[in-house]
Amino acid sequence: MATEQEYRDLYDRVAALRQQVASRLANELTVNPQLGDALVKQLDDMLQNVEKSDQAKPAPPDGGLAQLTGLGPQAAQELGATRMPSGVEAYDETVASERVHAVGDLYYLYQHEKIGVFKVVQKLQELFQGGALRLSDGPGAFGLYKFDRRDVLRYTRKDRMAAYRRILGYGRGAGAAGSRPNTDFHTLFTHFNNQVALFWRDKRISDVIRMRAYDPSFGSIAIVRRAGLDLRNNLKFTSYGHLNVLRVEVMQLLDEAFRILGSEDVKKLFGADNAWDVVDEVLIRYFDQRLVTSPRQRMGVTGRQVMRWLAAPHILESTRAEFETLLLEIAESAEEWITSAQSLGLANRTEAERVLPWDRHRPVGVAAGADAVPRRSTRPAHSRRGGLGVYRGSGMPADRRPRTRVPR
Repeated sequence: MATEQEYRDLYDRVAALRQQVASRLANELTVNPQLGDALVKQLDDMLQNVEKSDQAKPAPPDGGLAQLTGLGPQAAQELGATRMPSGVEAYDETVASERVHAVGDLYYLYQHEKIGVFKVVQKLQELFQGGALRLSDGPGAFGLYKFDRRDVLRYTRKDRMAAYRRILGYGRGAGAAGSRPNTDFHTLFTHFNNQVALFWRDKRISDVIRMRAYDPSFGSIAIVRRAGLDLRNNLKFTSYGHLNVLRVEVMQLLDEAFRILGSEDVKKLFGADNAWDVVDEVLIRYFDQRLVTSPRQRMGVTGRQVMRWLAAPHILESTRAEFETLLLEIAESAEEWITSAQSLGLANRTEAERVLPWDRHRPVGVAAGADAVPRRSTRPAHSRRGGLGVYRGSGMPADRRPRTRVPR
């Protein structure tokens, strides 16, 4: 294990090497800034390899305490001869990718649940059992017969709603017993998508203003990385339990539902071209529901792609060129998710707020995402600002009260 003196000497030598390389290649770095990133990356990799090899060496039985306290034959004569650990494993590298993948699939399922896919199949099954559908022995009829035969073995709708509430924070109520709703998910997810989209908008603007621009003020990878790590760490504590089994089972249920909706006899019954047309037709005809099929479905697809990207170690990449190349995979997905969510009133584009405060005052009706319900004011009507009551203490109607300018 490295001693305290070797620990100090290592970082002093690395700092001197960085300064020497920068001074010798100053002219080349001015013309080709990407060369600086490559050099910094190589030096960082060399330093990380030294630290990893040092951590791999077995520690003494007492952890170096005898050297530090001066007891026994291994007592150190000076502080520089004592054992100096280099650190512990980084916090952001301990997230299991399979759990983030599972959350992405659950988010995909939630959007289809909000569209009403399972509700549509249940309605068709109800009409089929009541003899109200002109179906008899086709694949759709046989599928409707089998759809709930295994219902006793499946997670119920109540179980699915409890999982959405616990993991995504969507829905109402306290969720399952002993669980806590993840009310921060929607805010963090919206913030990350906004930062990814804003990063690429800034980069495109810089490319237009100055050809091959390389100003760090145009698109900060540190802000995108911080937003992504905040979201990934949030998912880390909510993706335990039966999530993996539940999302596999419900994905199978969704596939079975679309096989029924896409069968020829069911499509012919509603004059539809595909399964989605059947969903829209049933929602309009039997539920008189406003269709949000397209934006909801795209939110599910693009949101799952963004979370799949977060499950990979791309967010920890520190080199600008490599980070931009990897981030390009979800650039359009993040932009499309924001556009779809904005059309439904579930998210807003942020241009100035680059950093999301960790301890913040949440606006009313935003924390729970799609299912948030605005709170009603508990104050009497006559005391609400801008109401039609009476101006307090004057007997004057509120719409005719005097307007006074308050100094800021």
